[in-house]
Amino acid sequence: MEALTRWLEKYILPFAAKVGSEKHLVALRDAFIGLMPVTMAGAMATLLNAFVRDFPNTYLGADNGITKFFTPLIGINGLVWTGTLAVMATVFAASLGYNLAKAYNVDPLSGAIVSLSAFIMGIPQSAKLSLTLSEALSSDAAKVITDAGWAVSDTAIDAAGWGFFPFSKYMGGSGLFTAMIFGFISTIIFAKMMQKNIIIRMPESVPPAVSKAFAAIIPGVTGLYASGLIYFLFEKYAGMPLIDWISESIQKPLLGLSQGYGAVFIIVLLVHVLWFFGLHGTNIMAPVLQTIYGTAMVDNTNAFQTGAEIPYKWVAGSFEAFVWPGGAGVTLMLLTAIIIFSKRADYKTIGGLAFGPGLFNINEPIMFGLPIVLNPLFMIPFILAPIATATIAYFATVLGFVAPVVVNVIWVMPAGISGFLATGGDWRAIVLTLVNLAVALVIWAPFIIAANRIQVDE
Repeated sequence: MEALTRWLEKYILPFAAKVGSEKHLVALRDAFIGLMPVTMAGAMATLLNAFVRDFPNTYLGADNGITKFFTPLIGINGLVWTGTLAVMATVFAASLGYNLAKAYNVDPLSGAIVSLSAFIMGIPQSAKLSLTLSEALSSDAAKVITDAGWAVSDTAIDAAGWGFFPFSKYMGGSGLFTAMIFGFISTIIFAKMMQKNIIIRMPESVPPAVSKAFAAIIPGVTGLYASGLIYFLFEKYAGMPLIDWISESIQKPLLGLSQGYGAVFIIVLLVHVLWFFGLHGTNIMAPVLQTIYGTAMVDNTNAFQTGAEIPYKWVAGSFEAFVWPGGAGVTLMLLTAIIIFSKRADYKTIGGLAFGPGLFNINEPIMFGLPIVLNPLFMIPFILAPIATATIAYFATVLGFVAPVVVNVIWVMPAGISGFLATGGDWRAIVLTLVNLAVALVIWAPFIIAANRIQVDE
């Protein structure tokens, strides 16, 4: 154990510390964190519609009184969803530009505007619609439609138009990677030029707000034209919009890899190894958790809201709902084991103080008060318990024993309730959480019992 600890301290911790403080990754993490009001509003709207529309329609029929009574609320929820999760990539583009510009110590608002514009310019502005026909049109009717510029076949009418942003195709989770890539390109160019003072300088008599706006013109124009040039050249020579290529060639393969058990195992392992050494493993791994699994989360929520097939089995919310209830390491069960098995006064005192916050997944008091950090006795259960819960939850979800997570629930939601809400009201999620808690308790208990034999000064 000591040899492993020394090896991790020598080779893993320096790298992890650099990753955790790298300004571009920190900006990416903070960009997702900054979306919390939007994601929570969209998740709440989706969840409320599940309980007042989807469940009653499923179990009581389409003309049930509950859905009719809540029709105004359902409409409001739809509007909230449209302005939040349905356009998540658009909102994220602004958040990323703001946080990235702040990391470079240049004007954050200008960075947000540049990043947002760089993303919007890459969205195709054509929309295609198809109307299925129950029978073939007469020749006269078909001619009228084709003269208007639409295409007619025996089974459908196909129409296309320019000047539309198909938000459901590009502005939600499917556009996040493009927003990320061009947010970095445009904002970094903007920030670098600002730092090199390649700007328009105004006289000191000009108000600061006006001076700041003029200073951002040359860097902003350069960053946006660089993005526009990339979009234009790619579509000209590749024959397809770059946003479509990124979605098909980069985003979908990464999301596909994320659905394997090996990827889940590695994420859980790294998060808890980092936590053991006092580094915030969840924050350090946030660029992966939010970029890949967060994108899957948005796609699942949007599919659930629109009644489409749920595309992903494992998403960012799956970790919160099932893998580490009570906080990293499933420390809620550590606290339970202390209450049941510990004979040490210091453990019982700390456990009693930490149990309340632990119910709401706040485990810093036990992490640093017991402590778990750099405590070789607790390294094994701290890593093994969440790996066990992740394994059980992953295969239960993949095999269909519990519904996939479709709603982003706030992280302080207590265990059991979190899984129930996150799965859109699947009661089996509560059973899965109880099973995971029981398994984690079995893993933690022997180590708490062993700690009874250790003197406090040891």
